[in-house]
Amino acid sequence: MARRLHNLLGFTPAYLQLFQLAFFHKSTFSNREYAISNNERLEFLGDAVLSTIVGEYLFKKYPNSDEGFLTKMRSKIVKRNSLDEIADKMGLDLFLVHFNQTRLSKSMLGNALEALVGAIYIELGYEKTRDYVVKRILRRYVDIHELELYDDNFKSQLLEWCQKNGYQIDYKVLAKYKSEKRDKFKVAVYIDGRKLGSADDFNKKSAEQLASERAIAALGILTGGNGQRLLQEMPQSEEEEGTGEETEP
Repeated sequence: MARRLHNLLGFTPAYLQLFQLAFFHKSTFSNREYAISNNERLEFLGDAVLSTIVGEYLFKKYPNSDEGFLTKMRSKIVKRNSLDEIADKMGLDLFLVHFNQTRLSKSMLGNALEALVGAIYIELGYEKTRDYVVKRILRRYVDIHELELYDDNFKSQLLEWCQKNGYQIDYKVLAKYKSEKRDKFKVAVYIDGRKLGSADDFNKKSAEQLASERAIAALGILTGGNGQRLLQEMPQSEEEEGTGEETEP
């Protein structure tokens, strides 16, 4: 595992236990000491460092772009799904399997990546951490030019389509429940009373985005499908009851 960690980092860490801690998920621990025995604190630090590095990288790469463009680009890179995919490509699942006895979930990958960045920052400082993130993460695993053209705000796209075609759009929280010791939300999107998509996530806004993406796919909006005909043929949805520990209207 030490050799694999060296291959991942490009150096042998002086604080090996710190880097091992980056891969310990809180679900592995059942006692009250888990708060200092998992990667949550490193994840907190790494999240802030990673956001700063990506912001600086984009600021220098796009000297003539405005704040709105830079904010959207940074969001596309550091959002949860993107970090999960990057961590998977980096092979962080192998480290998580080694250090945890619990079943792995996709969100654990992105959390571990942020914790890893936090550990590198503590060990090497900002400048070397920035070099690592830019050279070994952004340039290897992020297609920056593809992101320029990719619009990942599915909620905005769906809202625009509904307004253009005269449809009413609503989002409802169907359930709120516990997963990995955190609140998770099940959200559905309705168009003219018809349920077009639903999704679960730890953040309501993220769940709305996922549900919107599925609604867009169902309607075929981006591929020239006849979404209006589909809506006319669908029956109105009946109210659903949440199955979690706590529900919201």
